[in-house]
Order: sequence, then C-alpha cells, then structure tokens
Amino acid sequence: MSTLKNNVKPALLPEEVIQRAKRLNTTLLSDAMGCTGAMDYKIKPVAAGMRVVGTAMTVNMRPGDNLFLHQAIYSGEEGYVIVADGKGHTENAYLGELMAGAAKAVGLEGIIIDGLVRDKEALSELNLPIFAKGFIPNGPFKDGPGEFNTPISCGGVSVHPGDLILGDDDGVIVVPKDKIDDAFAKAEKKLAYEKDRMEVIAEYEKNRKQGMTDGTIEPSWLKAKMATFRL
Repeated sequence: MSTLKNNVKPALLPEEVIQRAKRLNTTLLSDAMGCTGAMDYKIKPVAAGMRVVGTAMTVNMRPGDNLFLHQAIYSGEEGYVIVADGKGHTENAYLGELMAGAAKAVGLEGIIIDGLVRDKEALSELNLPIFAKGFIPNGPFKDGPGEFNTPISCGGVSVHPGDLILGDDDGVIVVPKDKIDDAFAKAEKKLAYEKDRMEVIAEYEKNRKQGMTDGTIEPSWLKAKMATFRL
C-alpha cells in the first residue's frame, strides 16, 4: 500500500445531487440498481435513526490498524463521508469516541467502516452517523500502511472516491458517480409508485373495516407473474 501521495480528495457531488438523494432511501436506490449496491448486512448505524448522505472519501487500512483513518479524518470536511476498508477485521476497533468527535468537529457527514468500533454509548449520543459491523473494547494499532482515495471494497461493494453514499437503518448503499442520474430517475419513479400504492392499501383497509370488500389490492403485475406457474 502507498503513502500520502494519494491523499487528494475527490470533487464533491453537486448540492442538487445531495438534496435529491436526501429525499430517497437505501431501499429505493437498491431497487433502482437492480437490487444491488448494498454493503454487507452487518454494516449498520451505531444507533437507530442515523442517516448519512455524502461524497465518498476512501481509506484502505491494514487489518486492525487505524493510522490512515486518523489522517483521513483530519483531512476531511463538510460534504464527505469516509468509507474505510477494514477488511472485516474483528479483533480490534478502528474508531472510538475521540476520533468520532474529531470527525464531527471538522464537519464530516459520517463514517462507514468494514470492521468494528468501540465506545458504543458515546457514539450513540454524538449524533454523527457512524456505520460499522459491531463493537469490541480492544483498541487498534497505529503503524500503517494504508491508502487514501483509491478504489476499495467495503462490505463486499466496490467504492470509488466521489461515489454517492447513502446510509440509513437498513444499511449502506453505494451509487457509482456515473450511474447517479439513472439511479435517481428509477428511484424517484419507484417512490411515486410506492406512495400511490400505500394510498390504495390504506383506502382498501378503511373500506374493509366498514364492510366494503369489493375489488382487490393485488398489484397489476402479480397475476401475470403467477400465471407462469398455472395455479
């Protein structure tokens, strides 16, 4: 792995992109990308309700060593989400209360780690979105080596500097920067469809409770799909 020469931050995604992303969620974006793009299911927010949207800054770390994550945090600023490949290491925490506090102080939008963290109570109260695979008391080493802002794998998903990151209670989605427009168009269409469906379902339930059960709430595509099985 290389040295500081790669520590060049990617361009921030336009504010219009960020605002559109904030109106969506991970499930809509995954559906828009053919049910792909989600990191390993174990990578979840350290506290319920945490949500992050931003531009990916990547860090590649030696298993159990957080030296380069330290440097990435102090190189960060508003608009960026640090995405760190910790190789799924489970013997040491990569981050705790002090590093998370520093990340919040410099304005980072959040941190995603393929690995473990510690200081659960403090991280839960800090109000900085942090996503990881779990918790362990053991601290990390600080010897390196590592890489900044190079293509990595995090939770089984490829991440390039500048990609769109969105995380919520369901997990973390990576939208490659060259697929954002297409993903948004499909996700926004699905969002409108789901809103209409929920209204139909709610109306049906109200009518059923009043003794009116005519019609069906089956989606239009279901009958054609099931016809294949000649039920």
